[in-house]
Amino acid sequence: MNIIWHAKTKQFHLYNDQISYIMYVQPNGELGQLYFGKRLHDTEDLIYLSDRIGLSLVTYYDMESQFSMELNRQEYPSFGSGDFSSPAFRILEEDGSSVTNLKHVGHEIYASKKALPGLPALYGTEEEITSLEIQLQDEKNGMHVFLTYSIFRDYPVIVRSTRFENRGKSELVLDRALSLCLDLPDAEYEWMQFSGAWARERRPITRKIDKGIVAIESKRGHSSPNQNPFVILKRANTDEFAGEAIGFSFVYSGNFLAQAECDTYGKLRFLMGIHPDTFSWSMKPGENFVTPEVVMARTTQGLNDLSQTYHSLYNNHLVRGKWKNQERPILLNNWEATYMDFTEESILKIAAKAKEAGAELFVLDDGWFGKRNDDHRALGDWVENPEKLPNGMKGLAEKVVAMGLKFGFWIEPEMVNPDSDLYRAHPEWAIAIPDRHKSLGRWQMVLDFSKEEVVDYIYGMLHRIIKDAPISYIKWDMNRTLTECFSQGLPAKEQGKVYHKHILGVYRLYERLEEAFPDILFESCSSGGGRFDAGMLYYAPQAWCSDNTDGEDRVMIQYGTTYGYPVSSIGAHVSAVPNHQTGRVVPITMRGHVAMFGAFGYELDLNRLTEDEFAMVQEQIRFVKEHRKLLQYGKFYRLRSPFEKNQAAWMVVSEDKSKAILAVYTMRATVNIIPGLLKLDGLDPDKKYGAGDKEYYGDVLMEAGIPLRDDCIPGYNMGHDGNSAILVLEECK
Repeated sequence: MNIIWHAKTKQFHLYNDQISYIMYVQPNGELGQLYFGKRLHDTEDLIYLSDRIGLSLVTYYDMESQFSMELNRQEYPSFGSGDFSSPAFRILEEDGSSVTNLKHVGHEIYASKKALPGLPALYGTEEEITSLEIQLQDEKNGMHVFLTYSIFRDYPVIVRSTRFENRGKSELVLDRALSLCLDLPDAEYEWMQFSGAWARERRPITRKIDKGIVAIESKRGHSSPNQNPFVILKRANTDEFAGEAIGFSFVYSGNFLAQAECDTYGKLRFLMGIHPDTFSWSMKPGENFVTPEVVMARTTQGLNDLSQTYHSLYNNHLVRGKWKNQERPILLNNWEATYMDFTEESILKIAAKAKEAGAELFVLDDGWFGKRNDDHRALGDWVENPEKLPNGMKGLAEKVVAMGLKFGFWIEPEMVNPDSDLYRAHPEWAIAIPDRHKSLGRWQMVLDFSKEEVVDYIYGMLHRIIKDAPISYIKWDMNRTLTECFSQGLPAKEQGKVYHKHILGVYRLYERLEEAFPDILFESCSSGGGRFDAGMLYYAPQAWCSDNTDGEDRVMIQYGTTYGYPVSSIGAHVSAVPNHQTGRVVPITMRGHVAMFGAFGYELDLNRLTEDEFAMVQEQIRFVKEHRKLLQYGKFYRLRSPFEKNQAAWMVVSEDKSKAILAVYTMRATVNIIPGLLKLDGLDPDKKYGAGDKEYYGDVLMEAGIPLRDDCIPGYNMGHDGNSAILVLEECK
């Protein structure tokens, strides 16, 4: 067991070979924070690390000992009893008061970790994880709060969640219930967030923390492409290769808040959890509420090391089922080839060419159901259109499988068009406020998945299609945010639960379909990143990274995504040019070289390519098949940022460091310069690597670098827009 309870000093110590996390029971019975950082020797009494000092205009719980809730670092703070920073939770009582004093009344230490009912969560064996559950109680209102901490044996990671149980005699309202609070003794950190919008997702933004609040949030009903629920606190001198950083990843797909608050004494409080502005949870006696998990990771070896922790952790302890650590099939999707204008004959022609190229999976996109000839109608009517699929989904799938391909198709089960049979039959199933304006996005509304009957109905329609056809893959889309969030027929005091219950309904539908069809590979699409979060990876091991498939923009989008998410989770395709989002023409070589670092595929009609282009596609597919395990699961290193230069570079390295693949990209040409050197990383300094017709020692490549010239990296030229090259390095035997 790597969790110690010192009963005499009432101190907890969670540790492994890399980190220590230490907290204690304060004089008022509430829980305080003492240390989070590099592994320490276990010491029974570290209470001296708390701040006991007399200051003017400070309220003290105990004047003699100079114990103040404001000056001391708190573990799960409330508001109203001397701590004036943002609280982790708030409970409203029937008399209107909201002051809560949570005192330690017990705890349990156990091997492994418990599942969270209805929520995604990390998992592991008794040998891999030790957990601590601390029970806190407010004596007046009867609320019991259970803080859960899980520490992994092999990762510098603490996983946090909170459970509330109303054991009192009256109804209580929980209107703030964050998953994690971390109080740090200093605020000398920079804040790193991953922001954007549709078609320009997850771009890293760094800003200095100063007195006051820095925060990102989503109140859109989903995690959103605008702000990703992943944040890094890093020291100013931390870069990709060295320095301290702490990452916070929210395993949740709904509204969230991530906030850092520096008080005027220099302490820093980080909070993460469900956004309180759109949350209010009434709890009758006997009821409980569980918050989603936050995964907190720490490094002293730079941002690449932090990312590699999340990549390995999520591949091994979040992704589940058949596709855990499995190579992803190379697919062709017909969306940008046909949009909704297709017949079975035209689809089979595209699929046949995909098979000739070497693809392994064909995916039928939007437009196969109801009267769906444009995006104005038919969402919710999950019945095949006989004009397009005269033999149904089963007939088309069987013909594609007979070619030697696997088959998949597109759905958007959470949405409904007002012009649909489903909406006409059940308008009360849409999220909307009666007698108020109904906002539309992409001509659609959101189905109310907080209602069991809605989830049951959609499950039944999809189950009918899937059970009869040889389906291997489902692309699950979600193309709009929630507005006018109101569940029709739900009592007024329950409306504050709708945002969260809706996401629980989404998770529930995923779970039911995966239990019924465990071999299917699910990809969450969500309008190209609208729910690219750790919560979705629990159900769908890959996500469509962005609807923007422009080769140059994809370098930036995928670069930012890798900070918090594994390469194997990044859906990445080669699409047609001129690009349908930007109008830019990028060579097919660069489009392929970017997409190879992800779940690889194509988004075009291969019949329209020239012979030379088709030969290039065949070669790209051959290359990915040969190196797929390394491309998708190798240790990933960001080497040069496209946000800082006109070039970008990254690489993957095998676990035994015997093989690596380097990729370099030029977005904008740089002329009349010395190309310079690129330092690699992750290699064995004592091994000699063959690269092209040259050989290099690992230490030379990492300490001196490799010249960014064609004679060292064949095909690379910084003097051309959209130029790229791939270099395979293999240990010389």
